[in-house]
Amino acid sequence: MKRLPFVFKFKPDMKSAGLAALCEAWPAVKDSLTKAGADNFSVWNIQDFLFCYGEYADEATLPAVGNPELARVLSPFAEIFAAPDTLPLMYHDIGIVREDKSLIRHRVFATKLKDGCAAEYKRRHDALIEARGDKITEGPESNFTIWNANGYIFGYCELVKSYDHEMTEEERTSTIAWETRQLEIMDWLTDDVDWITGEKHDAIALVCKQ
Repeated sequence: MKRLPFVFKFKPDMKSAGLAALCEAWPAVKDSLTKAGADNFSVWNIQDFLFCYGEYADEATLPAVGNPELARVLSPFAEIFAAPDTLPLMYHDIGIVREDKSLIRHRVFATKLKDGCAAEYKRRHDALIEARGDKITEGPESNFTIWNANGYIFGYCELVKSYDHEMTEEERTSTIAWETRQLEIMDWLTDDVDWITGEKHDAIALVCKQ
């Protein structure tokens, strides 16, 4: 399976109209995605960005606009910001992917890297992969990938519901330490660490899904 995310950015003051147009046209867009071989496709909005995540056969290639029908609907309102196959993969923990999506809940997030910090972000996440070694984790994280879209980070993760639990004190301490260090190299667009920083960000919003 090949994961081919791409990102649109709304033109100034066009977000509301663009979201409305996309939702209205979604049945036709969804049909086009299916015919193009897309699976598990979803569109997420934060600020002026639309993060489009989809899964395809290994031999698949996509045009620069991602999906022509989607691009046609959005063209009056948004422009492609990061085309498929141009987003470097910064981290992965695929684990065991649940085909039954009723077993998972999504965590999709976005940040902005500080200037010159892409290599350090990748280095820190490579260390997590190295520490995990060849072990395939069953959860709680599944189908987890993080991508760099021209200095903006977008993460897609399927959290396995059966692993849901209240954070332990050890987990809380570890999370605070990691996220505090990450603030050295990036700023959050989504509300994932507002409970640590006391800042206020919007949650990312699911716009449409296949």
